[in-house]
Amino acid sequence: MRRFGVTDRGSAALAEAPAAAPVQIRRLGYGDLPAVLAIERRAFTTPWSLAMFVLELSKPSGICLAASDDGRLVGYLICSRYADVWHLMNIAVAPERRREGIATTLLGRMLELTGPDGRITLEVRPSNRPAIAMYERLGFRAAGNRRRYYHDNGEDALIMWLEEPGG
Repeated sequence: MRRFGVTDRGSAALAEAPAAAPVQIRRLGYGDLPAVLAIERRAFTTPWSLAMFVLELSKPSGICLAASDDGRLVGYLICSRYADVWHLMNIAVAPERRREGIATTLLGRMLELTGPDGRITLEVRPSNRPAIAMYERLGFRAAGNRRRYYHDNGEDALIMWLEEPGG
């Protein structure tokens, strides 16, 4: 599939993802934002605002992806570039479409776009075991915590990294 820091294991994890209904992965656009906000509000206790999405979409170096099924948005991903590091900022799938491999498909496309030298980081709630397991299958590794990162309940964030071997 691609080289990134997971080598063959990452490709195998992508290949072994749950069989999803065929979804199309495309660039996320401003016209998608009403559907994005609807998913965001159902997916997170502290959802992003419209302004936050507009800001990310306006960054020319970012990766903003949409997963759609039969023309209906079912998931999205926002990844920003900072110098030589990519930061996965937001990924969500409509609650009724979770566990179908849609998030893994979005991440696979992001990994293709970040290129062979991409270093990627993210924060995830330690209580979000399914997300952590998915990231670990793709080769991300825990690298620390951000204390009281989540404002809704003061939960720490687990910092995870995916880097080229030796990086």
